[in-house]
Amino acid sequence: MKSDRLLSILLLLQTRGRVPAAELAERLEVSTRTVYRDVESLSAAGVPVYAERGRHGGIALLPGFRTDVTGMTTDEARALFILAAQGAHTALGLDEALGSALRKVMAALPAPHRPAAELAGSRILVDPDKWMSGPRPAVDLDELHTAVFTDRRLRICYRHSGETRLRTYTVDPYGLVAKAGTWYLVADRRGRPQLFRADRVASATLTDAPVRRRAGAGLAGVWQQLRRQVEDRPAEVRVTARIRRDRLDLAVRILGAALTGPPRTGDGEGTGNGENSGAGKSAVTGNGEETEAATGNTASDWAVIELAYPVIGAVRQLLQFGDSLEVLDPPEARRVMAEAAATLTTVYADDSPGRPTTG
Repeated sequence: MKSDRLLSILLLLQTRGRVPAAELAERLEVSTRTVYRDVESLSAAGVPVYAERGRHGGIALLPGFRTDVTGMTTDEARALFILAAQGAHTALGLDEALGSALRKVMAALPAPHRPAAELAGSRILVDPDKWMSGPRPAVDLDELHTAVFTDRRLRICYRHSGETRLRTYTVDPYGLVAKAGTWYLVADRRGRPQLFRADRVASATLTDAPVRRRAGAGLAGVWQQLRRQVEDRPAEVRVTARIRRDRLDLAVRILGAALTGPPRTGDGEGTGNGENSGAGKSAVTGNGEETEAATGNTASDWAVIELAYPVIGAVRQLLQFGDSLEVLDPPEARRVMAEAAATLTTVYADDSPGRPTTG
């Protein structure tokens, strides 16, 4: 532990120059007294390090001193080469630079750590895209990237979801975020944080004006605030539905954000037994077998799920499961499903495609 700490102090001093002893103690999670003892150990080992006491003092190396030691452990080397597999560098045009950097790091690694680093890069792959996400539109991050790193205001033409016309905004960028394979620009617009999908930015132009960020605000904090706004939207409509057990895993993957709890399967899984679920609408045959009165399937073929939606019309999402899913409650949600199904029936009632429909 002490050797790791000494190396950390050495690398911090090489990177930062003079560092207050209190800051080193906080970073290394030790006392200030321990830091001064470590400095004495470094000095005894021949490292030209010295301490300056006083208000503006700190720990520093003599000017011009450098060490070529990387200080990397085997696990740190593995972590670095696994990071290279995440693919975010492609959109930023940094694939070639990353490859070059990793070759330099590999050459600087102690020989015993090189095989582990190479093995990690070839055996671990991180794919940020969701299953069946489909082809993604081309994203040009050049202007966004430049604005972020040059601290310039940005004028963008942007298309919101569900709209065809473009809106023009002048924004103050904090940075770029890649989430689940999708790039977002995090920026202030008129002093308020806002999220812009990069693939909906039709054009972006750098302005000559410097960026105007709110005091104390940074990318990580603003991103967390915007993420909570997206994920914590109030759900006004509670929906109960039943779904066939053989489609349950797929439904959980697709409907995950809308589910309010684990499915109730009635066989010890989940939190309920299917009461008031509709799955219990069963009858007993002459041989004692419990069957579904409506469909002839056993009650155990169904699971009950609870969902929450911001508006009643959002339940149309459940149409994709066809007759494998039935909305049980509330009645308004059943009516929305019935009307949507009737509209689809009208669309496909005629064999002639392109026939105008009403409503």
